[in-house]
Amino acid sequence: MTESLFFDSDCISAFLWVGHENLLVKLYPGRIVIPKTVYDELSYPGIAHLKARVDALLLGGQAQIMTIDADTEAYELYYQLTVKPEAGHMVIGKGEAASIALAKQNGGIVASNNLKDIAPYIAEMGLKHMTTGDILLAALEKGYITEAQGNRLWSAMLSKRRKLGAASFTAYIH
Repeated sequence: MTESLFFDSDCISAFLWVGHENLLVKLYPGRIVIPKTVYDELSYPGIAHLKARVDALLLGGQAQIMTIDADTEAYELYYQLTVKPEAGHMVIGKGEAASIALAKQNGGIVASNNLKDIAPYIAEMGLKHMTTGDILLAALEKGYITEAQGNRLWSAMLSKRRKLGAASFTAYIH
């Protein structure tokens, strides 16, 4: 089965900021899903260049936007995650919540770096999950990048304040 990846803002923007969204297209052709909530977050005036890059992916048919319809399982879950969590759980961001809700509804993979907020939900729902590091590792394994290129991308992402969980790509690998 070819599962779609449902990106939150942080994960997709890590690639957009450094101009390497082409890696996503190579690795996951026809499988890149951007929740409408995430698209809206990328539409803020201060980061219009990121939206332009997403628009290019959409126009090229390399990604799709997906909405959460009212009266669906995804909507109920999205509401729970963003407004009224179950006891012992915390409210999470709209982009992360949309990615989780749509991945659950559609049997996809959540693409997010925000492990602190989403890890309990991912585990409870038995969802598959990928981070920017996992994606770069897949690119390395497929021969799309070298370890040195991965380190340069990692460094560029860190310089754009992306939280990647390791000081370098090499450290992530090991």
